[in-house]
Amino acid sequence: MKNLNTSVVCFGEVLWDVLPTGRIPGGAPMNVAYHLHKLGINSQVISSIGNDVAGANLVVFLKTVGLSTDHIQVNQQYATSEVLASINDHNEVSYEIVYPVAWDKIAWQPELAEMVSKADAFVFGSLSSRDNVSRETLLRLLDVARYRVFDVNLRAPHYTVDLVTDLLNRADMVKLNTSELMQIAQWYDANCQTEADCIELLFREFNVREILITKGSTGASYYTAAYRYDYPAYKISVADTIGSGDAFLAAFLAMKLTDEPVEVALDYAVAMGAFITSQSGACPEYSRYDLGRFIWKKKLFSHNPNYHNHELIAS
Repeated sequence: MKNLNTSVVCFGEVLWDVLPTGRIPGGAPMNVAYHLHKLGINSQVISSIGNDVAGANLVVFLKTVGLSTDHIQVNQQYATSEVLASINDHNEVSYEIVYPVAWDKIAWQPELAEMVSKADAFVFGSLSSRDNVSRETLLRLLDVARYRVFDVNLRAPHYTVDLVTDLLNRADMVKLNTSELMQIAQWYDANCQTEADCIELLFREFNVREILITKGSTGASYYTAAYRYDYPAYKISVADTIGSGDAFLAAFLAMKLTDEPVEVALDYAVAMGAFITSQSGACPEYSRYDLGRFIWKKKLFSHNPNYHNHELIAS
């Protein structure tokens, strides 16, 4: 799979995750772009760094892994983002996110609109909308985007119900995890308790066409108003969960945008999420051969390698 004519633009935060073991590059938009690039998709990142050593080092990293820095702005007033990340006994990650930083101040530039309008997909999140400057730039880009992918990332206190509602109303596809699904649905109906009810509510309340849910150790699901697809998780030894959802989204988009069936895209996305979770950090070095070998081994030794569920939920 290699189609550099397919392009995806990712908008938002680039940063350093500061872990007990050291500093690693991060930020959901950058992680998604990294994995899309690995999978042969032309990916671009729109963000901002400070005029500092941390920012210069991020630029070096991006260039080293083959990502363009043409749309990484340099802010003279605000510092490059550094996030304190901690991992608990269950390998789950929590973050302390400083505000304001350079990516809160992504400035409008006319050439950004031209690039986004030509892209096959535009990926954005809720975190990068916490400041008026970046939010206004994002909203203007959403007006020209052809296919808008909302990667929900609820990090308290960096969001409001009104903000998330506005972004949901502008999205074509929404990717979120189970807890985010329940949280958002219960803003509108406190009695919403099941996944099916919460999905129905989102389709009813918003103009979303597709919903993609990550479920950790139980796999993932993809919904349209009429269909549901499920795929189970791969059994792995977890290193950490940093960036696994970003890798999942990148893999799903890479397959979907190159016209692979949804069943294939969901299987590949679950495999990619598992592959990254089995390694340290959000952007480990790997090749498509490494990923393919991982999938082959997992399917070879699985008791049910071809399982997936496809269900008609509306007529």
